[in-house]
Parts: sequence; structure tokens; C-alpha cells
Amino acid sequence: MRRLGRWLKWGLLGLIGVFLAWQLWLFGWVLLWKWVDPGTTRFMEIRLAELQVKNPEAQLRKQWVPYERISPHLKRAIIASEDAKFVDHEGFDWDGIQKAMEKNQKRGRTVAGGSTISQQLAKNLFLTPTKSYFRKAEEAIITLMLESLWSKRRIFEVYLNVIEWGNGVFGAEAAARHYFGIGAGQLSPEQAAKLAGMVPNPRYYDRNRNAPGLARKTAIILARMPSAELP
Repeated sequence: MRRLGRWLKWGLLGLIGVFLAWQLWLFGWVLLWKWVDPGTTRFMEIRLAELQVKNPEAQLRKQWVPYERISPHLKRAIIASEDAKFVDHEGFDWDGIQKAMEKNQKRGRTVAGGSTISQQLAKNLFLTPTKSYFRKAEEAIITLMLESLWSKRRIFEVYLNVIEWGNGVFGAEAAARHYFGIGAGQLSPEQAAKLAGMVPNPRYYDRNRNAPGLARKTAIILARMPSAELP
């Protein structure tokens, strides 16, 4: 029994050591990306692998653009649609999470997530789409790292450049060119609102660009955009 107890003790210490080493590795990348633009993300790697199963030559469409070269209309549209309290919260919108839980309970299934822009970015940078309690816990830890080390402007700049916007399409510049044939800085309010409406299900809307639901979402986002506060 004593020997078993020692093995359990060392096993537990080993697991804790691995966990701490993993957090330190993540912290290092978050610290580096405070100044250096990410070339790729975990989510991009997953999508590229999926595309290359069907076409080994497939590549992602993405092009980094600085914050100031992205249309303010798109910035307002994303804030209005994804995280109205972005500039005020510290990574988590507790009211939004509560409302999402209540909505999901009413429907009997997950129809709303309540994730903030910071949480979405944490997931995109490092994690997989697989839903689990461990992934949500890791997402929360990374979110705290981002909010502690980066400014809100930096979080939003990276978010706008790395989120998925279609089948193999990532970031505002690639999305603007893919859907409208223009740069991210030239987007009109209507175009920006439509792109923002696509964010929760981008690959579906890439295939169904005139879906009635998207038109309704676009109109709602347009109405909310004037009140959106930007970092």
C-alpha cells in the first residue's frame, strides 16, 4: 500500500508538472504574439488538413492587414453582433453567458454560446472545435492570459485577422476579397454587417450567401452598429 501510495503521489506530481509546462508553453506564445503577428492558428491547421484530404494542393486564403486598414464598419458590425460589451469586460460576459444558458434550456439544445471575442480568439489560436469541459477550462485560462497581456485593440486586431469566414477563408482581408472583390478597408456598412452575420456559421453561409436568415441578421446588425464601442 505504501508503494502504491508513492506511485500515486509521483503520478499526480507528474500530471501537475505536465499541466504547468503546457500552460507555460501557451503563455510564451501569447507573450510573443503581443508584438508578432501569428502566421497560423490551431484552427487554421485543422481546416487545412480537412481541405487537403480532398485536395492535397489546397491552401488557405488569408492575408494579414493592420488594424487601421480594416473598415470601421466591419469593426462596429463584429462588436454589435458578437460582443457588445467587449471594451468593458475582462474576458467574460457573465450576463451573456447566463442568457445563453437560459436560452439553451428553453430550446433543449445548444443554440447560443455566450462566448466573448476574447474567448473565441483563445479557442481559435490554440484549441480544437471539440466540445468538452477540459477545452472550456483551457479556453478560460488562455482568455485570462490574453486579457492580462494584450490591449483590447490587439485582441481585436488579431481576432479580425484569424477568424474563419468561409471554406478555407480566414481573416477580414481574405473575406472581403472572397465575397465582394474589395479590400477590408473598403467595406460598406451593409457589406460589413453581412460578413459579421456569417461569423457563427461561415462555411454554411459561404455555400448559401442569400439565405433568408442571413438577410435578417444583417438588418439587425446594421441597426445595432451605431452604438458599438470600438477599442
